[in-house]
Amino acid sequence: MASGFFALFDDIAVLMDDVAAMGKIATKKTAGILGDDLAVNAEKASGFLSSRELPVLWAITKGSFLNKLIILPIAFLLSAYLPQAVMWALLIGGVYLAYEGAEKIIEFIVPHKQEKDTSELPHSKEEVLTQEKKKIKSAILTDFILSVEIIIIALGTVVGKPIVTQIMVVTFVAIVATVGVYGIVALIVRMDDFGYKLIALSNKEKSISKSIGNFLVRALPVVIKGLGYIGTVAMLLVAGGIYVHNIEFLHELLHSIPSLLGEFLVGLVVGFVALGLLKLLGLLFKKKP
Repeated sequence: MASGFFALFDDIAVLMDDVAAMGKIATKKTAGILGDDLAVNAEKASGFLSSRELPVLWAITKGSFLNKLIILPIAFLLSAYLPQAVMWALLIGGVYLAYEGAEKIIEFIVPHKQEKDTSELPHSKEEVLTQEKKKIKSAILTDFILSVEIIIIALGTVVGKPIVTQIMVVTFVAIVATVGVYGIVALIVRMDDFGYKLIALSNKEKSISKSIGNFLVRALPVVIKGLGYIGTVAMLLVAGGIYVHNIEFLHELLHSIPSLLGEFLVGLVVGFVALGLLKLLGLLFKKKP
């Protein structure tokens, strides 16, 4: 009886070691997506009234948890009964990520003209809340797409493992992704408010608190923009990596060059091809009467 009891503990310990090891690998594999998720959500959670930033971020975080609650069971069912579908979902997701990365590069080279229409700016409290809800919905939709990629990539690292290991590893990655990303976003969007508080601490013209405060206020837009650039590169690397590691021909073709360069180039090519095809389809449909 006692030996069976300790054997059970031994099995649990082995399982937890396996989960910890696979969780580490899966987290590394999803790091690029998490960087993009962080950049996108930091941008979407900023631009609100100071008093509304954290409530808005909390609403998006709850939406993110709900997204993962929907995606996880579907992903596990696919892994259990149709594992090949995980690979196809991974490749399709890679196209989306590469497309987004390519589009951001085009936007950087040839920025779209954006004209502010003051007639559409909200004036009443109800209009402000309506616009806020629209932005929250947009952020949750973006999170859904990125969450699918995070979960599929994490699942791709444990395909073939026992279903219990898959569930524990992928769920762990999903929780870390949500808590980690939105925790950092909360710190980023409140950085300027913390800066203003530091500035207000001293009445002196020059002081350490004012210097740090001014630095934080000025750094916020730079940090958000920098995360956007990092996220773009990360998306292309992740997309390229999906294709290089899952298509033998590409893996053999690019094995002689540095892996990061190869993955970036593949992501870039896939992205611009997807972007070109989408533009071409748009033109074809426009020509139809």
